[in-house]
Order: sequence, then C-alpha cells, then structure tokens
Amino acid sequence: MRASDATAIYFARAADQLDLSADMRRLLLTARREVQVQIPVEMDGGELATFIGYRVQHNNARGPMKGGLRYHPQVDLDEVRTLAALMTWKTAVVNIPYGGAKGGVSVDPAKLSLRELERLTRRFVDAIHDLFGPDVDIPAPDLGTTPEVMAWIMNQYGNYHGFAPACVTGKPVEYHGISGRDEATGRGVGSLTVKLLSRLGRRLPGARIAIQGFGNVGSHTARFLKDAECRIVAVSDATAGFHRAEGLDVGDLLRHAQSHGGRLAGFTGGDALSNAELLALDCDVLIPAALGGVITAGNAATVRAPVIVEGANAPVDPEADAILADRGVTVLPDILANAGGVTASWFEWVQNRQHYQWGLNRVRQELDRILGEAFEQVWQLAMSRQVTLRTAAYMVGVGRVARATVLGGIA
Repeated sequence: MRASDATAIYFARAADQLDLSADMRRLLLTARREVQVQIPVEMDGGELATFIGYRVQHNNARGPMKGGLRYHPQVDLDEVRTLAALMTWKTAVVNIPYGGAKGGVSVDPAKLSLRELERLTRRFVDAIHDLFGPDVDIPAPDLGTTPEVMAWIMNQYGNYHGFAPACVTGKPVEYHGISGRDEATGRGVGSLTVKLLSRLGRRLPGARIAIQGFGNVGSHTARFLKDAECRIVAVSDATAGFHRAEGLDVGDLLRHAQSHGGRLAGFTGGDALSNAELLALDCDVLIPAALGGVITAGNAATVRAPVIVEGANAPVDPEADAILADRGVTVLPDILANAGGVTASWFEWVQNRQHYQWGLNRVRQELDRILGEAFEQVWQLAMSRQVTLRTAAYMVGVGRVARATVLGGIA
C-alpha cells in the first residue's frame, strides 16, 4: 500500500470522529503549494547532470510550514506530498506553532562527492529561495541529508536575504544549531515509551525492549531506555541483528557502531537474529525505528509484543494496524512517538529568532514537557472516545488544524 493511501485512511477515520464536512476534508487534504524544479549541477568531471527537486507546502493555518528535506533516488512528488501532510498533523499533535511541508531531491547522495553534494544543495536553494524562510517554510534534515547540508542551505539563503539562521533547522551546533537536537527524536521515543508503559500499568524496571534500527533514532532510544532501567533484549539494522535475553550491553553496542561506520555487523555481545525474527520476538515493547512498512498483513499475526512504539515513519500499514488492534496490541503512532525531532527544531528556530542559546538541560526539560502533555491529551481522548491511540492522535492534530482554519477565516 502506498504511503499516501495509508495517510488518507487514517485521516478519514479521524475526520469521521470529528464529523468534518466534505468541504473541510477536501481543503485540509489539498496542498497549498507544490513545486518541482530542475537542478543542473556541474559534476567534478566537468559533465552536467540534471536532478529534480520538490517542495510541497501543505498547510500554514497554524504557522510557518515545517518539514524535512530528503535526498534519495526514490523521491517523487507523491511521497513528498504525503510526508508534507503528515508534518501538518504531527506539528499540530504536539501543539507547536507550525504547519507542514516536505522537500526532496531525487538523487543518491552516496554517489556524489562532497563538493557535488554542496553544489546540488546550493543550486536547489537558488531555485526555491523565494519560497521558504523563517516566517514561511523552514526545512530540516531528513533521509540522506545532514547538519552540514543545512549549513549550506542557511549560507546560500543568506546570499539572497541576509543573515537568517532561522530559515532552516538541524544545523551544526557550531553554526547556530542547538545542543540536544541529534538525540531529540530518540529521546522522545524513549520518554513516551516510559509514559505509555506507566499508563498501561506495566512494570518499567526490567521491561524487555526490542528495537529495529540502530541509527540516530534507535541508538538514542536504546540509551534512554537503558538509563530508565529497561532491558534492551534485541537490536538490528540493515547489516545484522542481535538478541540477549538478559539484556544487551548498550554501551558496547554504541561503541561498536561508532567504530564500525554506524553498522552493527561484527558485534559479539549477543546471539544473531534477523530483522524478521526481531519483529516476532517475545518482548514487552517492540520499537520499529528504521524503515516504513515493516509490519504488514503478512506478518502482523506473528508479532508477540503487546506494545508497539513507532520510532520510524509508517512502520505499520493500515491492514496490519487493524489486525493488531483486534488482537489488543497497543500502538503508539508515529505522528506522536517520533515528534521529538520537529519539537527540538522548533526550539532551534525560537532561539535563532531571539539570538539566544539554550542549555542542554533546558532543551531536554522542554522536550519532555511538550511531548508529555501531548501524550496525555491523546491518551485521554482515546479513553473517552474508545478509539485507538492512532485515531486519537489524528483527531487531535486534524482537529487543531481545522479549528485554526476556521478561526483564521480561511473557511
């Protein structure tokens, strides 16, 4: 199932609960602006390559639009359009004053030199610099992009509009970024896992956690939950997976990944297992934090974890979601579970606007507070309306955007 189809299903469920009119549904689903641009880039060998870039600005009823910029060979308009809508609901769920947007370039960044990547980024900014900015649309890192790419965006944007660090977030700390941004998504996944287990009345110390994906999100999630006295019994990435019933040594895992290019392959502190085996592992919490679409109608019945926390975007497809709900599995949805990244991006934007730097402790405290309040609102709505946490999260997000649309006189 395409991501756009899944998003439409979840939106429709929330819209039904909110009793939204057909006109309002059509308005909220339609992107405000969609841009496709040609990006000619001179390669290191002197030849000219042409890439296609996209920026979809979905909704600005609640504030400037916000969303990542990804570099990946499979980027297309449908994917970017879907992700832009998801950002609209995600920023609304955690109640930060943003709308939603997303961007991308169809390119394999691994096949470009650093100089070619910089030229591509700057040419992309040349093509869309008048369409984004601190009060309009604020990009951020995503799949295939880095803080260094964000620094190039800020610098190139400044060539047209002057010094404006708030035009993009996720920048290096030394270049007007903030401390704690790298850990924010994983920390949020970890802290919300703790809150969910508490609400479900499940014992936290010793809770068995399995994490698929050990990149930025998975590794920081593991570190946070280990500090919360949980047992990380299994982890995996694209290169390998490992299981240890007594709990893996997270410190050893982090050191191994750091010294092996971020890969788990070669780790010796656990028994090998596949990604499929990890998804079916007997554990208390399963956290898919890698790719989308890993839990489907084909394998949902094999999932033994009673709790799933979506660290990745759309790891559970709608058919699997229905199967899990029928089995009584509690799923904390991606638009809430992994919203720590965009929340920390808001902190960076605020600081850039104020020309004032927060300390790491304040970033963490504010992050935990905002995500905690959002979780409680979603939980209470789910309980009062007898709907899943996913439907409740969409109801909160979509409802806030619809209300802002009406209050702003747009509809």
